[in-house]
Amino acid sequence: MDADILSPMKGILLKVLSVVIFVCMSTCIKAAGSDIATGQITFYRSAFAMVPILGFLALRGQLRDAFRTKDITGHLARGFVGILSMSCGFYGLVHLPLPEAIAIGYAMPLLAVIFAAVFLRETVRLYRWSAVVIGLMGVLIITWPRLTLLRNGEFGSSEALGAVGVLLSATLGAIAMVLVRKLVKTERTHTIVLYFSLSASVFSLATLPFGWAAMSWASFLLLMVAGFCGGVAQILLTQSYRHADMSTIAPFEYTSIVLGIAIGYFFFGDIPTETMLAGTAIVVSAGIFIIFREHQLGLERRGARKHVTPQG
Repeated sequence: MDADILSPMKGILLKVLSVVIFVCMSTCIKAAGSDIATGQITFYRSAFAMVPILGFLALRGQLRDAFRTKDITGHLARGFVGILSMSCGFYGLVHLPLPEAIAIGYAMPLLAVIFAAVFLRETVRLYRWSAVVIGLMGVLIITWPRLTLLRNGEFGSSEALGAVGVLLSATLGAIAMVLVRKLVKTERTHTIVLYFSLSASVFSLATLPFGWAAMSWASFLLLMVAGFCGGVAQILLTQSYRHADMSTIAPFEYTSIVLGIAIGYFFFGDIPTETMLAGTAIVVSAGIFIIFREHQLGLERRGARKHVTPQG
């Protein structure tokens, strides 16, 4: 088979596998129970993720090199923002239907476009701004039934707070993406991945004095598996970008909603509402349009570089 065909296909396969394993991670966290502190969940997710990550780096002979960094402050900032995002997301995950939590999380790449324009001065043209606005309207459609509970004074509603938690997670996650874009200018990918898991473990461990729950063996095993899955999925995701352009594999992120609906229905009895499905369709369409537009712009930039006359 032609190598140019094989490589993108391998990238797509790795991406889909990472999505499947990330959804398995979310399923384990949700199954572990809502009475476990979010800081506790985040610690196990981060700490056990380091097992496959360290093993993978050791097998590739990159372990020692991975600890070398030129920007420890940047790693700590990314880790702190990332851990806040994970904590908010896990809180929403255990209090919302699984597909709904996944769908609201799709707001993150839309918000990342806004933050990249504001903080990194990236050029964002009308097409992408329009897609971002439409996509965020889709997010609002999904969350509105939950947010109306807050408007009606039901501030203790776990589902309403869960929706707010996932929205905060998406916002913080978008900020973390901006911080990663700064890190990649000086740092290697495996260094970024390693320091995130390490800093996230340390920061989440600091929540221990605020009351961690006594867990059953079943909950402990579920969180351990969730962490291990998170590490494996991160490795697969990173490797997928080595075999195909981001614009090629990014749309396959949306396969997670299909898995989420199926798992939510069969394991947790979650039945998606018409509002949730309609909002999700809008968000996914906007996201795919942004990816398609980025792909077009990338082709235009490469074409322009080929036609530049060399200066002698």
